[in-house]
Amino acid sequence: MTAPDIRAGGWSVEDEEEPIGPVGKAFRLSAADLLSLGNALSGFLSVVVLAYSAIDQLRTTGKFEPDPRFFGTAVVLLLVGATCDLFDGLVARRFRASAMGAELDNLADVISFGFAPAFMIVIWGGFDAPLPLWLVLAAAASVLLAGVTRLARFACVKTKSGDFMGLPIPMGAMTIVSIVLLFQPTIWTVLGIFATSYLMISRIEYPKPKGNLAAVVLGWMMINVACLTIWAAGLPGGDQLIQVGAIMQIAIVSAIPLRVLMFRRAKRKERLSSSG
Repeated sequence: MTAPDIRAGGWSVEDEEEPIGPVGKAFRLSAADLLSLGNALSGFLSVVVLAYSAIDQLRTTGKFEPDPRFFGTAVVLLLVGATCDLFDGLVARRFRASAMGAELDNLADVISFGFAPAFMIVIWGGFDAPLPLWLVLAAAASVLLAGVTRLARFACVKTKSGDFMGLPIPMGAMTIVSIVLLFQPTIWTVLGIFATSYLMISRIEYPKPKGNLAAVVLGWMMINVACLTIWAAGLPGGDQLIQVGAIMQIAIVSAIPLRVLMFRRAKRKERLSSSG
């Protein structure tokens, strides 16, 4: 029996388990991984912008009022992250994907579309709002927890149709952003946030952007970036543009579950009529 090697903390180096899997390849970042990291960075910068706006005002005036310019900048950064998220999957399928690509994508989505919108809710309703702070924090927590659960389920469960089960987290984040930009913090808007969180973990299937639909989604993001830029810059017509865009986002997210429910109801009636 050989003595343990004290240089390895009292245990022989040979006793340690060898790494399993393509360790070398796991440390090579692909082009898709760089897009995922860009997504994570965009989400982090969005939080930084909102935190700076609160810290700067509280330090100088002792009072915080949400500034549309900072919110506009934060939302543009989230849209940049959403664009990176849209392209990383396309690039991974077209070119080489790394061994940690899926994990990087999910971690980046947690930052940009889970934590950043949740933090935005706190900034939106946590200062001088008519709502109790615990309710605002509960709404923010519901977005974060629903997003994390949604991503974990996406990694484990695949639908037969290949579509998304539950509202995709980027679309959920954009819906939360639309509510924050369009409405003041009230009990009804908080209920809308809770409803969006529920849709993310629901079993309602949402179409996956492929081909022409992916191009439509990208065009929609670019239009939103342009509208937000005009709005944040205070240019004429900016308020109308941001309102129209936010209303359309909420309408799209609301219409899909209604369409699914109507489709299921029609199928149920068809089965009942055929069996009768």
